[in-house]
Amino acid sequence: MEITEKVLNTLKEAGEPLNAGKIAEISGLDRKEVDKAMKTLKENGSIVSPKRCYWEPAK
Repeated sequence: MEITEKVLNTLKEAGEPLNAGKIAEISGLDRKEVDKAMKTLKENGSIVSPKRCYWEPAK
């Protein structure tokens, strides 16, 4: 599974907005990998931020 997919799936399974540190902790990925994947997901509109520094899948 690609890292971006894993980050997105972690957010979907959590059912609540998460920050990058929590995503890394839950998924077992390195924080730098999570940050890089989140940048891609933000650019293509797959995730949105309901509040500062927290992200959730786009509806």
